[in-house]
Amino acid sequence: MGIPWGKFLCNISYKYRFAANKNHIIMKIVITGSLGNIGRSLTERLVKAGHNITVISSSENKKEAIQTIGANAAIGSIMDEAFLAETFKGADVVYTMIPDNLQVSDYTNYITQIAQTYANALTIAGVSQLVNLSSNGAHLKEGAGPISSMFHDEAIFNNIDGLVVKHLRPASFYINYYNSIPLIRNTGMMGSNYPGTTKLLLTHPLDIADAAFEEITGPFSSNKIRFIASDEKTGTEVAHILGNAIGKPDLKWVEFTNEQFIGGLLQSGHLSKHAAEGLAEMGIALGNGRITEEFYKNKPVLSKRKFEEFAIEFAKVYNQA
Repeated sequence: MGIPWGKFLCNISYKYRFAANKNHIIMKIVITGSLGNIGRSLTERLVKAGHNITVISSSENKKEAIQTIGANAAIGSIMDEAFLAETFKGADVVYTMIPDNLQVSDYTNYITQIAQTYANALTIAGVSQLVNLSSNGAHLKEGAGPISSMFHDEAIFNNIDGLVVKHLRPASFYINYYNSIPLIRNTGMMGSNYPGTTKLLLTHPLDIADAAFEEITGPFSSNKIRFIASDEKTGTEVAHILGNAIGKPDLKWVEFTNEQFIGGLLQSGHLSKHAAEGLAEMGIALGNGRITEEFYKNKPVLSKRKFEEFAIEFAKVYNQA
């Protein structure tokens, strides 16, 4: 087995910077995902901690906002291997995430293409430490819709020689319920293709940002999986809590058939048929507990931001919609 030169040189870099400031290790960190629901908070925390941060965004319009936070802006496509390799060069840690795109005809192919581009660029740049945003349920190679795509995402990074990778596996985002606002307004109900008695693991994006900060700034000794969830609620409890927050205490959770669920998604005009069918498959895997089984086996501690707190945020968005 050869010497992992990337890691060895990175450790020298750490020691040098630690010697320059005995109270703090300054790292060069690259963040993908622009200033999104996780990226903005994560970038702000890392900058505040004194690290040298570069944020990758595909939008020139984000450049000023990134620089205002105190980070460097790298504007380009995450499908541009040369651009990524140049941006990753010299980084102590890279944080990767893949943006959703539910209009593609093959979601797994979409995920694996971007993951492989990241992997090639990481290898070219000699990066030895990675924090990767995956998903709860990524242990399922198939049968979980878009979540199963993250099985392949993790495998691609795990196969890079000399790379230590920490996979973050958050549960479903609280903010996904913003997508239910039109249904609530038009029908007075919310739901999915699983019953209201289904126990759901849910996560606030800021709790994911907190976990990402801890993993980026913590030691990298071996590959790791970190499960993240902020709260546990059933679908019925979700409807009750959100209903009370928006002044609709009778809001009910309804279990749709797969056909009804797919049809409703397609009516929105924002998803491909492939994506709608994939989300239905994901709902089935949530309903039968397959997606959450690994989480409960590992029994991680729930994070601090509870669903009742999010309900206040939801009500503000609902009333502005």
